Amino acid sequence: MSIQKADIGVTGLATMGRNLARNFAHHGYVVAVHNRTEARTKQLVEEHGNEGAFLATGSVEEFVASLERPRRAIIMVKAGEPTDAVIAELAAHMEPGDMIVDGGNANFADTRRREQALRERGLHFVGTGISGGEEGALNGPSIMPGGSAEAYAALGPLLEDISAKVDGVPCCVHVGPDGAGHFVKMVHNGIEYSDMQLIAESYDLMRQALGLGPAELADVFRQWNTGDLESYLIEITADVLGHTDAATGKPFVDVVLDQAEQKGTGRWTVQVALDLGIPVSGIAEAVFARALSGHPEQRAAARRLSGPSGTAALDVDDVRRALYASKVVAYAQGFDQIAAASKEYGWDIDLGAMATIWRGGCIIRARFLDRIREAYEGKKELPTLLSGFAAEMDAAQDSWRRVVATAAQIGVPTPGFSSALAYYDALRRERLPAALIQGLRDYFGAHTYRRVDRDGVFHTDWPTPTRPESPA
Repeated sequence: MSIQKADIGVTGLATMGRNLARNFAHHGYVVAVHNRTEARTKQLVEEHGNEGAFLATGSVEEFVASLERPRRAIIMVKAGEPTDAVIAELAAHMEPGDMIVDGGNANFADTRRREQALRERGLHFVGTGISGGEEGALNGPSIMPGGSAEAYAALGPLLEDISAKVDGVPCCVHVGPDGAGHFVKMVHNGIEYSDMQLIAESYDLMRQALGLGPAELADVFRQWNTGDLESYLIEITADVLGHTDAATGKPFVDVVLDQAEQKGTGRWTVQVALDLGIPVSGIAEAVFARALSGHPEQRAAARRLSGPSGTAALDVDDVRRALYASKVVAYAQGFDQIAAASKEYGWDIDLGAMATIWRGGCIIRARFLDRIREAYEGKKELPTLLSGFAAEMDAAQDSWRRVVATAAQIGVPTPGFSSALAYYDALRRERLPAALIQGLRDYFGAHTYRRVDRDGVFHTDWPTPTRPESPA
């Protein structure tokens, strides 16, 4: 008698892994399941065994043996050392041509290291970004697999099958070699940080400047979600603001401690952008805003500092336009970073395809991703994505400037709005004050400079500055 084999396996059955395994089963695949704690494997089969074909396994060796060749095993465990430990266990029982898929939020540099090490052993390592949270994992996430084209040929059809679909198009595509998939997922998360910060600033500004309460603001965001701002994050913002705390009867947002946490992908995005020389100021400000919120002792001490006594002169539509324009900047910066990394590492990433697979399943899914996809259609890259939104940016800029100015006048911090506007203005300027900076660098460090009127590198023989005498 032949023993039934699994089409794919999932090891690590916390919420994401559990739901991903169920998603595969819902689509008719035989799924081998494994967890370090065997009780969790049994629980999955007991609670959801009627949803499809699961093969429960008790050891890594049994798990690998249960997989059809070439074996496809997905790891859904904590990033870092736990991932390395599971990879080592799986690889010990695998054969050339088999695939290990890391579906966690791994650092792309770790993914590149792992891919190279396993490639030398004849194994495929596929670093795969999966976005959409637990609901997406179960019902259709956005999936960003890296790794070799050969691995994608065997794995891709399954991932495309379980992914979200928009207009019948799967929200899954082969991103590029080695760490490309995890890199794109990292930038996705960085844009998510910026998007949430801008939404939070919009809420704060309308509440402080216009006196709107959470329930009223929930209605504002619901209305916004019917227009060009339609997105998953705008939709759930309305839900959060409209929610009442059962214990106190107060608006839910008023009983939540105002200290935002983070898991690290936003920081990674900013750190890598610095290495690549790509300005992602919106993402950086979002990361710094979370960091600042987590220092209650400093914030308490600073409450003694005086603030302005200005008045507000804006309306809800001003904030809506400023939010749209600032979101476009956040996406533009993220796509610039992906393009730069694609060149640096030879990934040849299709930027239009990234916009396509982010239209459904993922946290930053939004209506205007269709516009981004159209902007990149037929082009490998753009000097700046903002050029594809010139009309919208022009229509928004008066409101955008009014929002930033009013926020400063009444003392409401808007680092996301302000940095996005500064980026926009810096890009469109014919001359920047960087010329003075370069002159200063040449003065104190002989770092040289280039000229606008001739080719070459120059240095000026600057006079030695006169130093003031020390007081007696």
